[in-house]
Amino acid sequence: MPRFAANLTMMFTGLPFMDRFAAAENNGFKAAEFLFPYDVDPDDITEKLQRHGLTQALFNLPPGNPAVGERDLAALPGCESDYRTSVITALRFAGIIVVDRLHVMRGNASFADTEAVRIYRDSLAYLCDMVGGAGLTIVIEPINTRDMPGYFLNDFNFAADLIADLALPNVKLQFDIYHWQVIYGDVMTGMGQLMPIIGHIQFAAVPLRHQPGTGELDDTRILHAIDDLGCTGFVGCEYRPTGDTVAEPAWRAAFS
Repeated sequence: MPRFAANLTMMFTGLPFMDRFAAAENNGFKAAEFLFPYDVDPDDITEKLQRHGLTQALFNLPPGNPAVGERDLAALPGCESDYRTSVITALRFAGIIVVDRLHVMRGNASFADTEAVRIYRDSLAYLCDMVGGAGLTIVIEPINTRDMPGYFLNDFNFAADLIADLALPNVKLQFDIYHWQVIYGDVMTGMGQLMPIIGHIQFAAVPLRHQPGTGELDDTRILHAIDDLGCTGFVGCEYRPTGDTVAEPAWRAAFS
C-alpha cells in the first residue's frame, strides 16, 4: 500500500491550517506535505508534526510574488538575487521542520527564452549545491498549462532531459499523476518509464482534481501500481476534496 501524505494546503480546508495536522492524524495519515510554510513559525509546525506523529514529506521554496504572476523565481531573468535569498529562507525552514525533499517551482517564462532556460539551469545547480551537505533532494514538477497558463516547466520530457543533462544526484522528478494525465494521457506508461528518476509522486482525480474515484481514471488501479513499480516514498494527496473537507477521506478504505 502506498504511504500517503496528506496535503494540508488542499485537504481539511474547513479547519484553520494549524488544526489540519490533527485532522491528518485522525484520518490515519503518517505524513504531511503542504505548499508554502513561510507565514507560520517553523517551530510551531515542528511541534504539530511531533504531537501528531507525522513526517513532513515535502514543501516548496518561497513562491515569489504571486500577485504579479510569479510562481517562484528560478527561471525569471533579473530575479537571481531574490531567488538566492529564497533558497536561504527555505533551508532555514527545512532545518527546523526536518524535511528531506524540497520542490522548486520555475515561474512563468517561455522555453523559447534562452536566457530563462540558462537561468533555470543555473538556479537548479546552485540550489543542489547548497542543499547537498544537508542531504536534501530537490524535485522539479511539470505543471499543465490549463491549470497554470504560462508556467515555464510544462513538459515532462524537457524535465527528464534536464535531469539527465545536469547529472546531479540530488535532483529528481516530481511526478504528479493529475498533471501528466492532463498533458499526455496514458499515465501508467509514463509513470513506469520515468520511475527511475522520480523523487516524489502526487495525485488527484482527473479532470476536476478531486479525490480518487471521482474522475475518468481507475485511480485504485493506478495507486496500487505505484507499489508494483517499486516506489517506497510518500505519495502526496494533492487534491481538492468534495463534500466534507474535515471528515475525510473515505476513498482510503480501498487501501486498508
